[in-house]
Amino acid sequence: YVERGEIPGKRHVQHRVGGRLTYEELVSREGFSDVASNVYHLRPPTAVRGVGASRPLPLTAAADEPHRHRHVFTSRLPAGGCPVFGRRVLAFNDDLVVSTCEPVQDQPAFYRNALADELVFVHHGAGTLESMYGDLDFSPGDYLVVPRGTTHRLRCGPGRVKLFVVETRGPVQVPRHFRSDHGQLMEHAPYCERDLRAPRWRDPVDEPGDFPVLVKLRDRVQETVLAHHPFDLVGWDGFCYPWAFSIHDFMPVVGKVHLPPPVHVTFTAPGLVVCSFVPRPFDFHPEAVPIPYAHSNVDSDEILYYVEGNFMSRRGIETESLTLHPMGYPHGPQPGLIEKSLGAKETGELAVMVDTFAPLRVGRDALAADDP
Repeated sequence: YVERGEIPGKRHVQHRVGGRLTYEELVSREGFSDVASNVYHLRPPTAVRGVGASRPLPLTAAADEPHRHRHVFTSRLPAGGCPVFGRRVLAFNDDLVVSTCEPVQDQPAFYRNALADELVFVHHGAGTLESMYGDLDFSPGDYLVVPRGTTHRLRCGPGRVKLFVVETRGPVQVPRHFRSDHGQLMEHAPYCERDLRAPRWRDPVDEPGDFPVLVKLRDRVQETVLAHHPFDLVGWDGFCYPWAFSIHDFMPVVGKVHLPPPVHVTFTAPGLVVCSFVPRPFDFHPEAVPIPYAHSNVDSDEILYYVEGNFMSRRGIETESLTLHPMGYPHGPQPGLIEKSLGAKETGELAVMVDTFAPLRVGRDALAADDP
């Protein structure tokens, strides 16, 4: 629960700031049955001047591609566009869309994803996620969790910016087994509330005019022109808002022998989990095999995005590589790497993994940087 700015003592009662009546808006999930925030605007949030152009943004799968393991050098995909239109779709199904993005310009307007929550991993660069809830500064290693329907703008700082983006059909959440019945993170969780960052408060912007908002649907972006600046909140409180968590604050679990990926789970969403692989000591059994054993993921497709470090189970991988290990085939260390790993004491790798529970389709953009 977070409270920012000025709010009344009870919900749904008159709230005046400087004698001026504010406009309450309930932002809620699953109708009225899940988390929500009550926000208070200086102007009606429903005031729209017009509906602009609709731009197709199709999800295009690679045609007639073989079902096989894949390695994509995402660093070789062209930079371009903004954080909305510069995304290169690499894989997708009905539960998620996985993209990388190397924007070279700011967003042309405010942005709101109407049908998906967004998990944005910041690989390179820094900036600020601005929203009606306030500002979230970000830097390399940050996960940004943006609930669907959040009007926001991603402002990038100077220098190169590289983002790994997962759009999900449902909320991105802290795994249930990390939380008590009251929602508090428990002692065995790999992070705690002190690691999570909510938006910092910013004074409301009271400005009438024409303010375009890009509303993203599954296969298109619709422009809507608001009659006032969307960041006109005088206060808000609740459980629904953007937040940030750094992969560098993830506390890894280690064991006597190699532990499977569920110990690295960081977030869940319908149809998928997201794991963080971070620097950690290796197993301490005297005959432990540090490198992961071969695995047949019969119920999952697995995507691994390589951030930095030495990736011990794979040769030919570089920073910003992405691998896809599809269901139907076992995957594991390449020849000779098991023997090479024996006796190793630690790993310095940093990577983000997405496991899906429905098959993925390979995006056409992935073919431009495919390693056959």
